[in-house]
Amino acid sequence: MSNVCTIAWVYGVVQGVGFRYSTQREAVQLGLTGYARNMDDGSVEVMACGEEEQVEKLVAWLKAGGPRSARVDKVLTEPHQPGREYVNFGIRY
Repeated sequence: MSNVCTIAWVYGVVQGVGFRYSTQREAVQLGLTGYARNMDDGSVEVMACGEEEQVEKLVAWLKAGGPRSARVDKVLTEPHQPGREYVNFGIRY
């Protein structure tokens, strides 16, 4: 299995609804590393690194709407080569 990193920007009602924490829980269950953080424009940025199949599962979960309390309007993704290796999946502030 090859390891990949994908960065995603999630737009909609995704701040103040536990989105980052739900994403962290989902990512940890999938064995991924990276982070989720709120952006100034109201979106959430998600960096996910791990086995390609698992990263794709997280992206599919994001596109499906994430946690019940959120409303996802769109998800933009692109491959990413981070400047460092993540050891866990964290919440950034």
